[in-house]
Amino acid sequence: MAWRDILLRYKQTYLGVTWVILQPVLTMLVFTVLFGTVAKFPSRGAPYAVMTFAALLPWQFFANTLAESSNSMVASARIISRVYFPRLIIPASVVCSGFVEAAISLVLLLGLMVFYGVALRWELLLLPLFLLMTFFVTFAVGAWFSALNVKYRDVRYVVPFITRLGMYVTPVGYLWIDVVPERWRLWFCLNPLVAVIDGFRWCVLGPQFTPYWPGFALSLGVGLFLLVTGLIYFRNTERTFADIV
Repeated sequence: MAWRDILLRYKQTYLGVTWVILQPVLTMLVFTVLFGTVAKFPSRGAPYAVMTFAALLPWQFFANTLAESSNSMVASARIISRVYFPRLIIPASVVCSGFVEAAISLVLLLGLMVFYGVALRWELLLLPLFLLMTFFVTFAVGAWFSALNVKYRDVRYVVPFITRLGMYVTPVGYLWIDVVPERWRLWFCLNPLVAVIDGFRWCVLGPQFTPYWPGFALSLGVGLFLLVTGLIYFRNTERTFADIV
């Protein structure tokens, strides 16, 4: 099912999987010029393009797969109404398809590190762990929205709004610890993607990007809460999917 989602995503597109490269690269260029050159946001001596792309990798994974996973149950109505199987497979397969794009983006990130002369560090070995964290955060939110979308079709309008707004409240184009006032830091870390992005930057850019550990723990805790409650809600409502969808 994940392979099917990958094929359908780029079917009958002129550029095909080239969009996987164009989207993060163009976004990185905009953020680098806007925040790094014009606004002159701090980057702690790191190349702004690398700092931004390290955050774009998990963000693109989240944003691109969330839109599809939230609508996955409705889109699979024919299968759900005819065959019984664990319904969680459907949103999980959509999120799994994001690993292909993440792998391509990871190659681009390594290329940027070589181009800007960023040293390879042992922390890079932890990148798969943070990529797995990205999967679970995306799957948690996707489980919530895919279950809610079966009953409340307004969700398909809410999700694009969340991803557009989330681009700015998630520290993708800036280093949040140097921008957000101290009294707001823990509130800011209620965003579960903060821990993921901090982890990616730490792995890529080294000790000067060590996460703010209290906020990291809070962000990780919110992600775990969303995962547990999302799975519980999905399991409690999936028995009605075939009747409603």
